[in-house]
Amino acid sequence: MRAEPSWAVMLGLLVGCVSSTPAASVTESYWRTGDHVHVRGPWAVVTPSTNVDDVIDQLCPAIMKLPRSQDGEYGQAYCGAIYSLGDGTYYASMPSPLGEPVLVGPAKRKKCIPPRYVADERGRPAVLGDFHSHPWAPSQMSPGDRISATQLWSIRIQFDRACTIMKLIPYVENDERPGEVYLRKEKRWKLVGIIRPEDKRYGLVTAVGNE
Repeated sequence: MRAEPSWAVMLGLLVGCVSSTPAASVTESYWRTGDHVHVRGPWAVVTPSTNVDDVIDQLCPAIMKLPRSQDGEYGQAYCGAIYSLGDGTYYASMPSPLGEPVLVGPAKRKKCIPPRYVADERGRPAVLGDFHSHPWAPSQMSPGDRISATQLWSIRIQFDRACTIMKLIPYVENDERPGEVYLRKEKRWKLVGIIRPEDKRYGLVTAVGNE
């Protein structure tokens, strides 16, 4: 006669199942493991390009078609990544709405978590930067967007509901160069501010010409 498993064994099996993290299915475009967000790429609505600015210029119009992306205090922020596969071509990942829990109702701040990992079945992604949206306008990069502790990559792109695009080059890792804040105007980047090395931890911007 086959012995029935003991309650202790069954409980151990149950706990093991609950504590394990399931693998993401191939249909998921974003998921989370602990504090880290993963996104899948490429995002089909953004045309890849050897010029990263061509990819950046497509992001806001695409994001603003997503649910609640323009709903202001009731809106949704989206985060994603810009990456390459080592062939000189840049891609956008699929966007993620994942963020920390927030109270239901209007809020003056919306936040999604910048992705740390990109999954692309064609190769190993090298991430250049992250991007995120704000569901109202005008809305510039917040101090939280600019502080050195939140920087993961070489650039950060942010845009508001009106598709005003900003770029941060943080220069955070043992780099004494000041961070640089740019505004996208007429397909060109205009330097509008710097972040001095001593101000990087606070994200404080000094306007160009007012040093």
